[in-house]
Amino acid sequence: MTVLEAIQKSTEFLVKKGVESPRLQTELLLAHLLKMPRMKLYLNFDRVLTAPETDSLRELIKRRGQREPLQHIVGSTSFCGYEIAVSRHGLIPRPETEILAELGWKFLSTRNLQPSTALDFGTGTGCIAISLAAKCPNAQITALDVSADALALAKQNAFQNQVAERIEFLHGDGFSALKYGTEFDLLISNPPYIASAEIETLDPEVKDFDPRGALDGGADGLDFYRRLAAQAKPFLKVDGKIMLEFGDGQADDIKKILENEKWIVEAVQEDYSHRARILIAHK
Repeated sequence: MTVLEAIQKSTEFLVKKGVESPRLQTELLLAHLLKMPRMKLYLNFDRVLTAPETDSLRELIKRRGQREPLQHIVGSTSFCGYEIAVSRHGLIPRPETEILAELGWKFLSTRNLQPSTALDFGTGTGCIAISLAAKCPNAQITALDVSADALALAKQNAFQNQVAERIEFLHGDGFSALKYGTEFDLLISNPPYIASAEIETLDPEVKDFDPRGALDGGADGLDFYRRLAAQAKPFLKVDGKIMLEFGDGQADDIKKILENEKWIVEAVQEDYSHRARILIAHK
């Protein structure tokens, strides 16, 4: 079987399984298997796959047909240009979260008078904390998560991206894990924001493979925003900022939650599809 035939047959299989962008998914898996850039496949359409390569591709395509995420199959994903290992222990980083990370490092980079500090609340894979540490060499980042497995994954990623020495990893349930009197320039978070009852309606790649704790935001999806609004102020410097990612249609409700706790909401940023996605506020 040639590379082109393998792509065609695998694409047909993934179409039947309801996988989105089946041709692209096939090409990415095959490029991963053959250890070559995806576009180089087009220069190798006539190459005949070996029997072991054919068997390996068949197994990879079967897993994708069972709706296992591509990122889990290949073991990693790119986030802000950094390679992030992924597993069932952490939410797969989304492109829109790159916007949140960029807003965070741009803010930290303006605070040059002293080493800046940031708290990544619910760090998961560590992608946000790693991006902040990499882009702001003088900053000290704290990565907090209730999941010990997620923290282990985040540590692995920090070492891989050579920023582990500037990230403190804390295991605990919320602000109780922090020392009294700790204050940050930036509190940044992509908290769980899916309403509990909606989780079963999500794509299999999400509901069956992302950790439920990283998805479930309570009955209306807003539990963590109430918690942050009520508890975060003592841990933020006077001129610090809080930056929060949220789901579709939640902007007005989250704005009210923060304003009811006397936060000043200064901006709501859109994502790549022009949907309100990130809220920025201060005390």
